[in-house]
Amino acid sequence: MTTDLWDTGKLDLDAYLARVGHGGPRTPDARTLRAVHLAHVRAIPFENLDVVLGRDILLDVGSLQDKLVTRGRGGYCHEHNLLFAAALEQLGFTVTRHLARIRLGRGHLPRSHATLTVVADGCTWLADVGFGGDGLVEPMPFEDGATMESGPWHWRLGRDGDFMVLHASETGSAEETALYALRPDEPHYPADFAVANFYVSRNPRSPFVNHVLAQRTTPDARIRLQDDTYATPDELAHRLTEEFGADLPPEDVKTLFDRLRG
Repeated sequence: MTTDLWDTGKLDLDAYLARVGHGGPRTPDARTLRAVHLAHVRAIPFENLDVVLGRDILLDVGSLQDKLVTRGRGGYCHEHNLLFAAALEQLGFTVTRHLARIRLGRGHLPRSHATLTVVADGCTWLADVGFGGDGLVEPMPFEDGATMESGPWHWRLGRDGDFMVLHASETGSAEETALYALRPDEPHYPADFAVANFYVSRNPRSPFVNHVLAQRTTPDARIRLQDDTYATPDELAHRLTEEFGADLPPEDVKTLFDRLRG
């Protein structure tokens, strides 16, 4: 799929790499893929604050760069992975954008999660910087039975009929959670992502509409805000700014504060 379809060339690659803190090699190989993936996950938080505030989630490269790079905000899967895909393509990688079906103990859910496969060093890798929760921290080989560990976390890919399913667990634990399933042979286009993004951000049953979520990943922990309650709007504002880089105007903080109070 041509990069022109996704307006990859509109991304300021230098600004993106500065935002994630990657000053290393830019060669399109597995080492660079891993380094930029890891840097992105640790630098740009996962959050749905604009959804809760009733704002449109825009997926064009210019809007993604303005929000996640220039303004230092976070976002959710569509924002993260489409931005990451644009950066990878500018670095010279071959990237395929996919829509996956969330599992998390449920079945037959719509294709709503944005994820990627990337070719590097002659192999295909699953790359996903935007799942939140127990999502990937580093890319992993996209093949049946592949496993990967990073810090205290473990992931496994397994086949389920025509689908590849990503499972997550704590390192050393036998208890797994199926995160999502995707069909690698099914191409998706910008219009498909627009539909999925609208569903996730506007459907009254979407968890992103009904819950305030934010997460930052460190080398050994996930720092989460998930429907927490706060004594004052200032307390919430401090946490949003200090831990998740979301420096919001007071009226937005008050809206979130009221939502969290129920």
